[in-house]
Amino acid sequence: MTPIEVIDWLLLPLSGGLDHVVAPRVSWHGRLMVLAWGVAVPVAVLLARFFKVTPRQRWPEELDNTFWWHGHRFLSYVAVTLTVIAAALIMGHDNDRGPTRTLHAWAGWMVLSLAAVQIVSAHLRGTKGGPTAPRLSANGETLDLRGDHYDMTPHRRRFEWIHKTAGMTAVVMALAAMLTGLWTADALRWMWAGLVVFWFCLLAAFVRWQRQGRCLDTYQAIWGPGLEHPGNSMQVVGFGIRRVKPPE
Repeated sequence: MTPIEVIDWLLLPLSGGLDHVVAPRVSWHGRLMVLAWGVAVPVAVLLARFFKVTPRQRWPEELDNTFWWHGHRFLSYVAVTLTVIAAALIMGHDNDRGPTRTLHAWAGWMVLSLAAVQIVSAHLRGTKGGPTAPRLSANGETLDLRGDHYDMTPHRRRFEWIHKTAGMTAVVMALAAMLTGLWTADALRWMWAGLVVFWFCLLAAFVRWQRQGRCLDTYQAIWGPGLEHPGNSMQVVGFGIRRVKPPE
């Protein structure tokens, strides 16, 4: 195929039909959801998993790098905002659904519900504690280093299990929602190709960084590997997370 023929092929709907008419609010619903869950959320996940220590950071001499935290939080709030707008755009539209559209709607509402769980759980994660956020008296004097995160209390461990599980589930459900949405809209082929290529790149980055051992335990990224920190003596929450042995 010549370049012109490839472009013409990509500009056709997946079905190969010559007509592709979608209501404006439906198309904007799709654009916003793909931007939120096809782009923002996966990048937010990669930031949280692999950039708690940045490449040029001299860890463990330099601790508690908040680059990942600000990026993850910003992209998550952007995604939730776009999701709410996208859901509002589609409310009451086309109640006559077939099996694929029903599956799309179910997956979409699951994504919205899991997004709400993420926001609520993040605000209920408990106190931080530790050397950088000790408990203070009324006059500003340090009382102790106690905190839900520093002590890895049951409350904090429950939060981590809920937040991580709900987050990964939401990504999977969002992928199902996007694919069924593209199918029911008979989306143009370049949209399918673009989403597949982008997610393939994300998956390749995930595999590479995981093999490089960049998924460092959050606790150690913040406070270092020393056993004087109580959380380093407890089992890590999650899979594939690297924990460095304390210095001899």
